[in-house]
Amino acid sequence: MAMNTPKQNRSTILITGANGLLGQKLVEQAASNPDYRVIATGKGECRLPKEDPNFEYVQMDASQKDDIDSVFKQYHPNIVIHAASMTDVDRCEIARDTCFTQNVEATKWITEACTNHKSHLIYLSTDFIFDGKEGPYDESAKPNPLNYYGWTKMETERLVQKATCSWSIVRTNLVYGTAHDLSRSNIVLWVKHGLENGKELNLVDDQLRTPTLAEDLAYGCLLIAEKHATGIFNISGKDLLTPYDMAMLTAEHFGLDQTKIIRTDSSHFSQVAKRPLRTGLIIDKARRILDYQPKSFVEGIAIVTKQFNLAKSK
Repeated sequence: MAMNTPKQNRSTILITGANGLLGQKLVEQAASNPDYRVIATGKGECRLPKEDPNFEYVQMDASQKDDIDSVFKQYHPNIVIHAASMTDVDRCEIARDTCFTQNVEATKWITEACTNHKSHLIYLSTDFIFDGKEGPYDESAKPNPLNYYGWTKMETERLVQKATCSWSIVRTNLVYGTAHDLSRSNIVLWVKHGLENGKELNLVDDQLRTPTLAEDLAYGCLLIAEKHATGIFNISGKDLLTPYDMAMLTAEHFGLDQTKIIRTDSSHFSQVAKRPLRTGLIIDKARRILDYQPKSFVEGIAIVTKQFNLAKSK
């Protein structure tokens, strides 16, 4: 029989952005590990499942230094996973001051708190720090962002790398999954519902990504925490796909009409912020050092669907 880890020997792990899709998965997985005392933080009220008693929720605005200092003084976290971020790429382009505050300044305050409390910082970054000309990218690739969101994430990476605390940077790519309260959509459910309703869907075939199941991303972050790994790690899916490929695989999985999926390219869409075309991430380092083994996109389709059906039935 497995013995519970004595409370005094547990590591305290603090998660920012706990109400978001990744945050929910991080809290769920960390809370199932008896080695961790989990402190989930978010800007507003708790939106996590109330039936899970194995974490504590604390309101903390990650862009407010006083909030951060107060929470760190109370809990003295050993590990901090900083997942809170403004990620709406077009909104970041328009509301640059807000984006700077939520992405750059927030990370500055979190990094300083981690330094003061000797916490290991695990920071979530993105493939959008690249220009998409030479993807997929490994950890040594040189950033060259095309939009303001990508620029803020590049700047925050630089902040983290200058820190004197122990740190890890996690770069990820096109995260998809199902939130427990169904508050987030994703490409799998969007394609499924659209085709079931007889809609024609336009999907681009000139963008390449390595779509990442939210559970896999959380699992990769916690592997870093468990192994005390430092440096930059690409944590993403293993399949290099276009959005058109993803839609076709989704239609095939559900036996839906693939002729309703119209192949197009990015020139047919008008977006405020410019997107990199060919990104995707090479995960050889994470596989080698962390033994990170992500699901395939087809496996992810089945997981997301099962979660959606379960949440809908509640």
